[in-house]
Amino acid sequence: MALSDFWKTRTHNLDRMSMDQLVRAYFSYPAIQAYLALAAISLALTVYWATVLWPLGVAVLLAVFIYPLVWYLLHRFVLHGRLLYRSRWTAAAWKRIHFDHHQDPNDLRVLFGALYTTLPTIAAVTMPIGWLVGGPAAAAAAFATGLLTTCFYEFCHCVQHLNYTPKSTFLQRVKRLHLAHHFHNEQGNYGITNFAWDRLFGSFYAKAKDVPRSATVFNIGYTAAEAERFPWVQRMSNGIRRDGSPRPFGRADSMATDGARPTGA
Repeated sequence: MALSDFWKTRTHNLDRMSMDQLVRAYFSYPAIQAYLALAAISLALTVYWATVLWPLGVAVLLAVFIYPLVWYLLHRFVLHGRLLYRSRWTAAAWKRIHFDHHQDPNDLRVLFGALYTTLPTIAAVTMPIGWLVGGPAAAAAAFATGLLTTCFYEFCHCVQHLNYTPKSTFLQRVKRLHLAHHFHNEQGNYGITNFAWDRLFGSFYAKAKDVPRSATVFNIGYTAAEAERFPWVQRMSNGIRRDGSPRPFGRADSMATDGARPTGA
């Protein structure tokens, strides 16, 4: 089967996929292909423009450092905030880039970020830093770093939701922490592979028993009451889950509700 046909012939529920199927789906996804292609172009431009090496190294290190912080801030205060779904102009974007993922965390179709939000964000965060350090070559290097970091984040994120127990201790740990965010309490553990900022800003919890279970773990605050006041996301959704929030694809409401989903489950 051609990679281009993969997305047309599978349901892409991560609780029913193997690691081999995930890898095929990952590399056939248009956003991942776009990241890799742009990263290759950016690296070629880096080589073409570069005259001094040290600014490139500094730009790469700064991009690696700042990326987890920006992701943390966006995840906690924008994607888990209320501003986007309260406006009819941004409700569709919020539904696509985060709400649907929390409604059905194992649906691969809505796990990946949307290019129209990720690319501008990556460019806005990395390129100015690189430019200040070393001009266009360093800007291109920083942008490539942001793109490749995004690819790494996205793959780890897929594995975190896959019905698979990673052999890596690192992946086991971040999977457990991330699944607690999805199935126990969404008001913490906002990192994907880096939880240093959660620790610094007080939103980290190591075990589900450390914090109470959230009643809004699947609807991330878009409750039935909020849907009445701000109906745009509900109008775009298919069905209502038992917790009163819209369900994006009409999938059976059978996810665990008694705590964080265990690693590998």
